[in-house]
Amino acid sequence: MRRSRTPTLVSARTPAPTGARGGLLPARDLAASWLLLALIALIAVPAWVLTVGQARDMGVEPGTMGLALPLFLLLWVTMMAAMMLPSMAPVAVTWVRGIGRQSSGPRRAVRTVAFVCGYLLVWTAFGLLAYGALAVTGGLVDGRATAGRWIGAVAFLLAGLYQLGPLKNVCLRHCRDPMSQLVRYAGFRRPARDLRVGLHHGAYCVGCCAGLMVVLIPLGVMNVAAMAGLALVVFLEKLWSRGPLLSRAVGIAFLVLAVLAPFQDWLLPGLRPSMPMMSSLPTVLPMPSTGGG
Repeated sequence: MRRSRTPTLVSARTPAPTGARGGLLPARDLAASWLLLALIALIAVPAWVLTVGQARDMGVEPGTMGLALPLFLLLWVTMMAAMMLPSMAPVAVTWVRGIGRQSSGPRRAVRTVAFVCGYLLVWTAFGLLAYGALAVTGGLVDGRATAGRWIGAVAFLLAGLYQLGPLKNVCLRHCRDPMSQLVRYAGFRRPARDLRVGLHHGAYCVGCCAGLMVVLIPLGVMNVAAMAGLALVVFLEKLWSRGPLLSRAVGIAFLVLAVLAPFQDWLLPGLRPSMPMMSSLPTVLPMPSTGGG
């Protein structure tokens, strides 16, 4: 019988970076993995620094905060790099270990960058949807202050239902155990195979985290505390042994917040009407005194 010549990445029985007999991987494969981890750190750490600095300057405001689409997308991708890359690292390392056996030197680096770019490109596309949703909700809040309470309730409700729904479950299963898909893509021919793998995994990641991103509408896109909390949830959902249980617990919590939102304004910092600028307020000048005397 003829043996299948479909290339494989790593045995499904070796989730840790060890060889088939429990020893360390070849130095070349380990170097590729550590190189990618360093690349992710070099992107994620500055992304958090920039995000925190930008949030400090802008504060938490409803809608798109007056940002034009290109600037919003730049800020959005920076945020997603900060929030998502740490939880994406194990998948990336697994793929790069496969790359390391087929490439070396500059070619391996180019393929690694293509994978990460494909991943972030999907989140950029999702940012277009986020911009539209924020523009609509921001306009409603500015037009009617009480609308924010019901928008927040609906946002938490949708997020909770999504967390408990089947699409979330399918995407989370992929993100927790992507090996079968990565092996399938390893048999695809170039060009742009690594970019396609990044796009594919990024699409599953968006599907896994879409419900969590919805709550940024009531909590505020530039709410650093909310971003850090959501990033921790994403990380634990994908890498913790009880991640699926946490996902359902978070969904139930969102449903509770949906009930409380219309009556608790403190749950909706991202849906408070923008304060008018001081320069736009009428200025009352003191009348000159007409001394009589």
